[in-house]
Amino acid sequence: MKSTINAKDVAKLAGVSQSSVSRVYFEGAKVSKKTRQKVLAAAEELGYRPNEFARSLITNRTKIIGLVMKGVQNPFYPQVLTQFTASFKKFGYSILFVHTNSDEIQTEDIETLLNYNVAGVVITDATMSLNVAESFRANQIPLVFFNRKLSRSNFYSVCCNNLSAGRAIAEYLIAKGSKDMAYISGNENTSTSQEREEGFSEVVTQHNLNFKKYSSDYTYEGGYKTTLAIMEEEALPSAFFVANDIMALGVMDALRKKEIQVPAQVKVIGFDNIGMSSWPAYELTTWEQPIEKMVEETVTYLLAEMIDYTGTAEAVEVDGVFVERKTT
Repeated sequence: MKSTINAKDVAKLAGVSQSSVSRVYFEGAKVSKKTRQKVLAAAEELGYRPNEFARSLITNRTKIIGLVMKGVQNPFYPQVLTQFTASFKKFGYSILFVHTNSDEIQTEDIETLLNYNVAGVVITDATMSLNVAESFRANQIPLVFFNRKLSRSNFYSVCCNNLSAGRAIAEYLIAKGSKDMAYISGNENTSTSQEREEGFSEVVTQHNLNFKKYSSDYTYEGGYKTTLAIMEEEALPSAFFVANDIMALGVMDALRKKEIQVPAQVKVIGFDNIGMSSWPAYELTTWEQPIEKMVEETVTYLLAEMIDYTGTAEAVEVDGVFVERKTT
């Protein structure tokens, strides 16, 4: 018994040519409504599925979106991956997940995306040189930097409004009476950490107050170790603004280790509003990134560019929401 149904079988049952079957499944090919209906009915009866790989060789297009991600240990990004997978699935696209081990995307990561002939690319928590990014433009592959920006970039990016968030957090802490504050950054070469610090610093300076900055790496361990080091070497600040939630949880656990009371002795604010931040053990005050809206903006742009490539560059910023819990 024949195990694989192919286009020839569908053509025979539908009473059309094999090329007619191909045209039904190839985007942009002209085919009559009657022929399309006959082919689809025959395909359903036989259980036929078109070979997407073969189709991509002919059309030079796939139904695959490349998504590059580094911080898989940060709960924020698996949540982002889930949202993108569900959103693109509605439009018939699949996700090719590429995990990069470096802050800057490596040559082999680029080659993977190009070899799979992806229809579009989303870069999340990684950076890319302008020269490398231009290789996607040269191939007319739309590219979006998600929760990241390239300096002097001519590429589309979608981010939370980090500047206004940093300002709002500073205003909140000052209103709460905090004077000696600290900012724990993520990787210093990322636009997200830089802009959150910039907004925070702007307001603190306007109020003639000072704050200290400590560098970390967006990980739980980084927040934990940085806080222990601060407590061993310096006076404890009255408030921490931490560049993301997973670091903030590390900060809280380090404070607990030293029996420091939150928020009685020190206040802690994170950023992202990951699921863990609402756990009873933490109840972390944070800034919620509007992931759903950010994903929607990204998907809308890519779908349009995959139909009619323009290379439009724009830095889209979406406002987040302050979430007050027990750490302040």
